[in-house]
Amino acid sequence: MARSMFSYSKSILERVSFDPKLFCKELEKAIKVLLPYEIDQLRDWLLQFTKEKPELRQCLTYIN
Repeated sequence: MARSMFSYSKSILERVSFDPKLFCKELEKAIKVLLPYEIDQLRDWLLQFTKEKPELRQCLTYIN
């Protein structure tokens, strides 16, 4: 079965989370290809994911 774009985007964001600039860039790409309900899921996931990584919180402005 094909992997969903949401899962794919999430895995990419996890891999690039070491670099806030790259994380923001990949988040912008994800927002362009995801469906509206997937963006809502991504927003929820990001809020949880960035609790431990405050340096990535600046990127949340792209999704609000």
